[in-house]
Amino acid sequence: MSDKKRKKGRRPIEPIFKSVNTGHTGLSVETPVYIGDKVPTEAAFSLIQYDQAQLSFVTPEHIEEVLAMLEEGMVNWINVNGLGDQDAIKRLGGYFKLDPLTVEDILNTEHRPKVEDFGHYLLIITKMLTRRPDDTIEYEQVSFILTRNAVITVQETPGDCFDPVRDRLHAGIGKLRRLGGSYLAYALLDVIVDNYFSLLEWLGDRLEAFEEWSVSSRDSRDFMAGLQAVKSEMNRMRRVVWPVRETANSLLRSDSELLDERLDPYLRDLQENTIQVIEALESYRETASGIREVFLSSLSSRMNEVMKVLTIISTIFIPLTFIAGVYGMNFRSMPELDQRWGYPAVWALMVAIALGMIAFFKRNKWI
Repeated sequence: MSDKKRKKGRRPIEPIFKSVNTGHTGLSVETPVYIGDKVPTEAAFSLIQYDQAQLSFVTPEHIEEVLAMLEEGMVNWINVNGLGDQDAIKRLGGYFKLDPLTVEDILNTEHRPKVEDFGHYLLIITKMLTRRPDDTIEYEQVSFILTRNAVITVQETPGDCFDPVRDRLHAGIGKLRRLGGSYLAYALLDVIVDNYFSLLEWLGDRLEAFEEWSVSSRDSRDFMAGLQAVKSEMNRMRRVVWPVRETANSLLRSDSELLDERLDPYLRDLQENTIQVIEALESYRETASGIREVFLSSLSSRMNEVMKVLTIISTIFIPLTFIAGVYGMNFRSMPELDQRWGYPAVWALMVAIALGMIAFFKRNKWI
C-alpha cells in the first residue's frame, strides 16, 4: 500500500452498528459488563504461536500467563472461550491498549456484525452459527482483535468451528503459516461462513421433507407449525448473514496497514460466499412459501373430495327419504299397506332408485 493511503489513528470503517448504551444504568464504558441472553461460562484460554518454521500450542489457566508468553516476530493467536471472567477481558484490553468501547463491545453479545479500525488494531464482530441437538440454530457472537502480531478471538461459549484452521496450522501446509495474522483472521472468518453452507444444506433437507409431507400429511397443525419454525430460522439466519456481507465488504475496502494487500482476492471470495448464502436463503424462503401453498391446496382438495362424497350420499337419500316419509304418514286409506307385496315393493323401488342414481353419477364421472 502507498504512504498516501496510510492513515494513523482511529478511523471507523463504516460500522454496521455502534452501541452507545451499556444497557446497565449508571455504569460507564470503563466498567466491563456482560450483556446477553446466555449464562456466561468460565473463561478458558488457549495460545497458538507460529511462524513458517515452528508452532506451539498451550492452554494456560490465567490470562496473565497468556500475556507473559507472547513473542515478537511470531503470530500469536489468543483464543478466549467464555465471557465469565470479565476482569480477564479488561486486562487483555489493557495489555493491547484497546479502547474501552471495544471491551464493552466484546462483552455485549447483542451487537450486529461490524468492523471498526482503531489504527493500531481492528475490531471485527461476527456471528458463528451451529446446529443444536434439538434441530435449532444457536447464534454465538465471536469478536476478533487483529493487531500487528496477534489475533485475539473471544467466544461466548466453549466449542467452535475453527478445528480446520488449527489442523492446517499444525500441518504447516498452504499459505496460513506464511501470510501472517491478517490471513489467520481471514481463515477464521472463512470457516465461519463455510459453516453457514452446512446449515443451508440442513435447511434444504428439511424443506425437502416438508415438500414430501405436504401431499400426504393430514395433520395441518403439526405441518404448519413445523414449516413456520423452519421459516423463522431462515429469516433469523438471513438477518445475521446480511451484515456479515457488509463486514466482508468493509474489510475489502479498508486501507488499514494491518491487512495484507494479498488478502484482497480472498476477501472478495468471502464476500461472494456471504452473497451466495443470502441468495440461497431467499430462494429457500420462496420454496417454503410454495410448499405452504401446495399443502393448503392439497388440504382444500381433500376437503372438497370429502364434501363431494357427503353430497352424493345426501343426494341419493333425498328420494329415499321422500318415499319413507310418504309411507310413514298416518292416512287410513293407503292401499299398498294392505297388500302382501307392499313392503318388498317399496324396498325394491328404493334400491332401484339408489342404484340408478349411482349409475348416473358414475356415467358423469362424479364418483
